[in-house]
Amino acid sequence: MTATADKTAVRVALWRALHVRIDPPPHVFDDELGAQLVAPDTGWRSRPDMAPGATARARASIVARARFTEDLVVEQAGRGVDQYVILGAGLDTFAQRRPETAGGVRVFEVDQPGTQAWKRRRLDELGYGVPESLRLVPVDFESDESWWARLTEAGFDPGRPAVLACSGVTMYLTKDAVAATLRQAATLAAGSTLAVTFMPPLDLVDAEERPARQGVESAARADGTPFLSFFSPDEILALAKDSGFRQAEYVSAGDLEERYFAGRGDGLRPSSIEQLLVATT
Repeated sequence: MTATADKTAVRVALWRALHVRIDPPPHVFDDELGAQLVAPDTGWRSRPDMAPGATARARASIVARARFTEDLVVEQAGRGVDQYVILGAGLDTFAQRRPETAGGVRVFEVDQPGTQAWKRRRLDELGYGVPESLRLVPVDFESDESWWARLTEAGFDPGRPAVLACSGVTMYLTKDAVAATLRQAATLAAGSTLAVTFMPPLDLVDAEERPARQGVESAARADGTPFLSFFSPDEILALAKDSGFRQAEYVSAGDLEERYFAGRGDGLRPSSIEQLLVATT
C-alpha cells in the first residue's frame, strides 16, 4: 500500500506519547495510541526531533493544545453540541480514546487522502476499525478541493452547532487562505466554536525560543512546506471579527501554562511559538 502518514502528523503523535513516557505526572494529556498507530522502530526516542530537553516546550504545546481542544469538545457536548470537526486531523485519536464522549458526538476528521487511507488501514489492523460515529473525510487541499463540500457530503449538518478544531495548520496557508477558512467557519450554526492555532511573528516569540523557531521554519522550507503566514494576536482577533464570528478570544501560551502546568516541579511549560484563537458564532 503506497499511502503513508504525513511526517508532521507522525511527529505530533510521538510527542504526545513521549509526554506520557518521560514527563512526570500529572500528565496534561494521555495519548499513546497515536504512537501505536505509527509503530515506530525501537530507537525512535533517539531521533533528534525527540530529544527530551530540546523539544520540551514544543512537546508541552502539543499536549496543551490537544487537552484544551478536547476539554472544549467535552464541555460543548454537555450543552448538546454533537458534531466535532478536526481540520488537518493527522493521527488524532479522540474517537478511540474517549468513547464515552465520542459515542454521542459525530467526529469528522478532515485530512489529505494519503494520511487518511493509511490511518484507516492502521485502525483496522489494531482492531479499532472506523465506527459509525467517526467519519474520515479525505480532502486534497493541494488541488484546492473544497473541505466544506466534502464535509457535508460525509454527513455533517451545517444547520446544527459544532466544534471545529484546526491545530498546526495555519502557518502553511497564505493569509488569504486563512481568511477564507475563517469566513467559512463563521457560517457554522449559532452556538458553534472554532479553536485554531496560529504562529505569531518572530518578534513576538520569547527571545530564548527565537533560534528554535528559526530552525523549525528553515526545516519546513527544506521539506517543501514553508511557513506562509504569521499573525499577531490583534491581527487574528480582528480577522475573526471581520470573518463574522460573534466573539473571539486569544489564548496565549501563558494562559495554557496557568491552566495546565501550574505547580509542576519539572518546569515543563508550553512554547510561545504557537498560540490559540477561540471564536464563537
